[in-house]
Amino acid sequence: MIPFFSGRDVERAVAPERALEAVRAAFVAHARGEWTMQPKLYVTNYPAGDFRAMPALGGGHALLKWVTSFPGNPARGLPTVTGLVILSDAETGMPEAVLDAGALTALRTGAAAVLAAETLGRPGAAAAVVGVGVNGEAAARTFRDRELAVWDLDEGRAAAVAERVGATVVSREEALASEIVVTVTPGKEILLGAGSLRPGQHVSLMGADGPGKAEIAVAELERARVFCDEWEQASHGGELAAAVEQGAITRDDVTELGAVLTGEAEGRQSPDDITLFDSTGLAIQDLAIAIAALERADEVGPATVDL
Repeated sequence: MIPFFSGRDVERAVAPERALEAVRAAFVAHARGEWTMQPKLYVTNYPAGDFRAMPALGGGHALLKWVTSFPGNPARGLPTVTGLVILSDAETGMPEAVLDAGALTALRTGAAAVLAAETLGRPGAAAAVVGVGVNGEAAARTFRDRELAVWDLDEGRAAAVAERVGATVVSREEALASEIVVTVTPGKEILLGAGSLRPGQHVSLMGADGPGKAEIAVAELERARVFCDEWEQASHGGELAAAVEQGAITRDDVTELGAVLTGEAEGRQSPDDITLFDSTGLAIQDLAIAIAALERADEVGPATVDL
């Protein structure tokens, strides 16, 4: 019998502060070669959506995440992101836990967005989250000790999230003008056009996590200091993909966040730098959250399943 963590169990087991800590450690371990992962595999059924298989190894555990992204699901009363995560013992191969992928994805997405903002943004700067669905709300919940604003196409959802996390609802234009911006949209629309960013701004771009998606114009990427979660993945299926295809961005123009966290590379160099973080979502982040949840299995008391 092994524990099965429902979405609610994952949330009870891993607080946003713990998720931030775990994801930070995962970035560092990956940068040092201690945690490894293979490229994310996409099984596409566009325009409906896609399936993704994501394996990782580290910390004495192995993980496989089978997760979906179907943007049209909310109109059907279904979640955009669904799936399962299997955590195994790396020494024996025996399964240790099964976890809800949607809740785990939200936690690690929120943590990655805020980790990049804290690492690359100006200290004490006000922040705004653009798009407060499940993942956007997780990012809003993870911010601490900052003035926080939110915007969403669904005004009622924006108001509800703002009340839950202690934020202010603002217009889209006001949100995108914030000193720190986290974008968590389906990636179907350019939010930040050429020349839109001001000196000193930081943007965590979380929505363009697959081929054909984008939240920022290629010309705007060329104006900024660009960072990503992992070059191979981001350059083929993330915000950077179009810029790489056009020859506007090369490997030398992009710094991985893990290298900044280990001190191997510089982050923000001046208060006027425009910094951008392209997130495609890494399996090592999922592994970090899954391990953190397993550590609290006795306290949370999830249901068990017989495999």
